[in-house]
Amino acid sequence: MIIDCHTHIFPEEIREDRKTFWKKDQGFSSIYQEPKSKIAGVEELIESMDRLEIDRSVICGFPWVDPILLSFHNEYLMESANRFSNRLLAFIGLSFTNPDWSWQELEKRLKEGAKGVGEIAFYHRPLTFEDIERMKPVLKKMEEGRIPIMLHTNELIGHPYPGKGKTPLEIFFEFVVSFPELPVILAHWGGGLPFYELMPEVSKAFHHVCYDTAASPYLYSNKIFRIVREMVGIEKILFGSDYPLISPERYFKELEESGLSEPDREKILGKNFLSFIGSA
Repeated sequence: MIIDCHTHIFPEEIREDRKTFWKKDQGFSSIYQEPKSKIAGVEELIESMDRLEIDRSVICGFPWVDPILLSFHNEYLMESANRFSNRLLAFIGLSFTNPDWSWQELEKRLKEGAKGVGEIAFYHRPLTFEDIERMKPVLKKMEEGRIPIMLHTNELIGHPYPGKGKTPLEIFFEFVVSFPELPVILAHWGGGLPFYELMPEVSKAFHHVCYDTAASPYLYSNKIFRIVREMVGIEKILFGSDYPLISPERYFKELEESGLSEPDREKILGKNFLSFIGSA
């Protein structure tokens, strides 16, 4: 089974008139003002999955600042997941500046079938300790319910690119240790955090953390698959494409050329996510 744990789809209103939404959100503008930036709907995702023999995908929206836009996008995610219930799992967006609204939204969407939260990202400013403290009541409830969350992480050095956040890695470390039983996916290889799992205390604290491969071909050589396997173990690596940013075909090719065994590739492509979501 192949499971893509990190894709993005957008409602038709946004796909057809993205210029209007540039004005509504600075982060959205910073990524999607470039005409070449791809935006897809659920039909395109399903077509891609069928063509590439991907069994299931986790669908995410966009981390809008305005809760009204978050709710609008979440509605589309839930409609899509329920429409293709045997293919799609919805991770919804929440507002880290509005915990009361976030808890109400989460309760509502869980009843509709949402499976997690994410991708939570901060493009226009860093995630802060204050944000974590503000959201602690919601995150504690998520921890109690074993509701997984996906966080956008990235390295702070190297080439600039649209959507490159400014959050220091120590903030994500603080997030993880603050909620020791909350299932966490750190997107984009955790922005380099797997290296720190060589420290025994970090590895122990990160027992509930997995790393996805989203945007890997843009960021790293395919040696990263073998290196991260050695640092954190193969079971903590999840296949995520960041569709439609990059076609899953690129990842399949990189995995084939990575030097990993077929059983290891099968774990990354689906088995690890089944274990992760099954323990959530």
